[in-house]
This record gives sequence, structure tokens and C-alpha cells, in this order.
Amino acid sequence: MRAIWNSVLAGVVFQHASIESLRRELQRNGQLRYVCGLSGVPSSAAYTRFLRGVIRHGEEIDAIFERMVEELATLLPGFGQRAALDGKALPSFAKHKASSAVPDGRRDTDGDYGKKTYKGKHKDGTAWEKIVRWFGYRLHLVVDSVYELPLAFAVTKASTVDLPGGKALLQQMDERQHWLLGRMASLTADKGYDDTDLTVTLFEQYGIKPVIDIRNSWRDGETSRLLPGHANATYDLHGNVDCYEPETGARHRMANGGFEKDRMTLKKLCPARHSGITCQAVDTCPLAKGLRVPLAIDRRIFTPIDRSSYAWQRLYKERTAVERVNSRLDVSFGFELHTIRGLAKMKIRMGLALCVMLAMAIGHIREHEKDKMRSLVA
Repeated sequence: MRAIWNSVLAGVVFQHASIESLRRELQRNGQLRYVCGLSGVPSSAAYTRFLRGVIRHGEEIDAIFERMVEELATLLPGFGQRAALDGKALPSFAKHKASSAVPDGRRDTDGDYGKKTYKGKHKDGTAWEKIVRWFGYRLHLVVDSVYELPLAFAVTKASTVDLPGGKALLQQMDERQHWLLGRMASLTADKGYDDTDLTVTLFEQYGIKPVIDIRNSWRDGETSRLLPGHANATYDLHGNVDCYEPETGARHRMANGGFEKDRMTLKKLCPARHSGITCQAVDTCPLAKGLRVPLAIDRRIFTPIDRSSYAWQRLYKERTAVERVNSRLDVSFGFELHTIRGLAKMKIRMGLALCVMLAMAIGHIREHEKDKMRSLVA
């Protein structure tokens, strides 16, 4: 059993897309057989029986993954403090759902259909839209955005879109990795996770500052709204607050003054006194001493890390860390071209890949090769 387990892990490390590919390598590579502890090459049936056993004990793969995350927290300073969340399409090897609901190990009776829409604007201002559809599953992944290593994951059917999948993953972390949520200082995600409930839960239940891009849900072409309680101040979707000179109506962007946790407010400062802007009404303006913006006005727009600040922009750029981990899963760990059918097999295969990713990082760090911790075979 130990020898076959070693060879399965070797198949992940050396990027074999199938068990038959691994068996051919073992037949011609005596050194690999020796390292794995094999005197001969196990039959296809032996691997089939072994992998069925692994699937029945999938919770052990999850436990291995979680133990290695804990170990990395002791090896890497600040590991887990800054995180990023995203979803990823995992197409099944099958092209569509099997007509029969009876699983037989060859057809995919678990997967369903997923869709993801990407929108944006060209440089000339025209809008573009791209729709990606697939049959199979979806990976929900939280990674450390500094070290680009996984922290938590879940595999669901493709129809489980990013937001509910992300919420379920946070609940899973609360149950199995609560210590990690207590360690996490910020969580970055794209606008697919823009949700008031998620933003409030992250900060008020776990103390995690959300850094989540925002969707434009304002109608009728609104670009700004009047700030409640102030006749000459407005705000926009990106958390910018503008003040207006009472007499001339000239508009100025107010400066950021930070977050007051005890008040749950963001401070905005007079631009004439703190940004060097010329204002004729600086001595008479009611906002000359600044103002406090309660987060409660709109929890999506006003967040503990001011959406309009440089700190927010800097943290949001770290979201690409999860995209690079997803790319490594596709290219180095074989999820771009694979032969996996069925939810249970996809969960196990993803769990093994992420365990190997963490194990290689731990091994490189122990060997004082921290610069190679994201490398699979170097």
C-alpha cells in the first residue's frame, strides 16, 4: 500500500495524466520503482482498487492538506494573513451528463453545466463581453496572496457559482480551519463576490478586512449620490467623497483620513487643508474640519480599508496570486488536459495536486531553498 501510494504521488509530481502513463514510466524507470518501494509494476486493476479505497477515505486527503497548511504557518512569516479567493472551471473529461443516473466508473453522472461571464471596456470605451461555458465542476480556492500557496479549497458542481461557493468555503474553513480565519487580516476577491452579507460577515464575524471589487448596481446612469446628512458632499461607487464650495459649487475630492474601528466610520479630510487645493470657502465651509462616513451607508462601497485609498488598490493587485495558482494547476498539475470523470474522482485528484503543491513548498523550505518553493520539479 505504501509503495503504491508513493507511486501515485510520483505520478502527480512527474505530471502523468493517467495511471497507464504512470505504469509505463514505472516499467522503464527502475530508479523510480526503487524510490517508491516497488519490486515490480502493479497492475491496472491494483491501481483501480487502491484509488477506490482512497476515494472512500477522501477526508484523509483533506486532513493531510490542512496539516501542511498549519506547518507552513510555522515556517513562513505572515503565512495566511493576506489571502485571495476565486473560482475556477474544472471541465469533466466527459462532454455532457450521462443519460443514465447509475454510475459505472466510465460515465460522468455527477457534473452539470457552468457559465462565467466576463465584461469590460475597450480603450475606445466600447463594451465587450465574453461567456465561457463548460460541463463538469468548479474549484473554489483561497490562497495566500504573498506566497501564492493554497490555504483552503472545495470542489463543487459547475452550477455552483462563485458567491455561494465562496460563502460555503468560508463556512468550511470556520468548521475545519478556524485558526486560519483568526490569522487572516484581509481577503481579496473580484466583483463576482461583491455582496453585502459577505462583506459584513468577513469583518464583523472573523475580523477580516474585505478587498472586493464592486459591481455597478446603480440605475439610470447615476455616477454619484448625496452623502446622508451633508448638503454639499457626494460619494461614488468607488468610495470617493467629493465636497462642493457653498457659493461657487466647485467640486473637490476629499482626502482619506483612515478607518475608525470603534466608530465604524471612515474619515474624510478637507482637500484645501490636507491636499493643497485652493478653496475660496475654506474658512466658512461646514466640511473644513472633515467628516466621518459611517460604513452603514453602504457596506459594499464603504469598507474598513477605504476603497478609494492607495492601500486598497495595492492589496487588490494581489488578487492575481490566485490566478497564478490556477494556472499552475492547469499547466503543471494536468487539469488543462485530463481524463477525470465524476465528482469524487475530481475531488481526490484536486486534493492530491494541492497536497503535492504544499509538500514541495515545505521540502524546499526545509532544504533552505525558499526561492524554489513554488517549483514542482526543480
